[in-house]
Amino acid sequence: MSGLPYRAAVGVMLLNAENKVFVGQRLDNALEAWQMPQGGLDPGESAEEGALRELEEETGIARDLVEIVACALRQLDYDLPEDLQGRLWGGKYRGQRQTWYLCRFLGRDEDVRIDTPEPEFRAWKWAEPSELPAMIVPFKQALYRAVLAEFAAHLRLAP
Repeated sequence: MSGLPYRAAVGVMLLNAENKVFVGQRLDNALEAWQMPQGGLDPGESAEEGALRELEEETGIARDLVEIVACALRQLDYDLPEDLQGRLWGGKYRGQRQTWYLCRFLGRDEDVRIDTPEPEFRAWKWAEPSELPAMIVPFKQALYRAVLAEFAAHLRLAP
């Protein structure tokens, strides 16, 4: 399966006024795992357009309530565990190659609406950036450490 390509995708680290990060708990996963909004790009869609679309689809947050602060300087990959490679995305991809955006949330908590037409999250909360790797499924922990390193200067964290 390692010969398969990566799926083109995006991710969003959304910060509130207290510099905490939005995380959601997926509906389709029984684990006590939390993740930042992310997803695949549509054909012909730019990474920035895709990031804002995914964020709105997954959180209900309107684009005018989001300010893009930074884009990661490099794309970040993660590989699916072998047992998932054959089941997700029609078995066509080994994982995702993501362009990550750091965004500032300009709204209020009431503007977050995970009860979207096609919901992905069953719960959401604001988390400390340093807690993110421990909150995600194990196969994405290295990815989340890489995202933190990419945005460390903006988060005032040591890489």
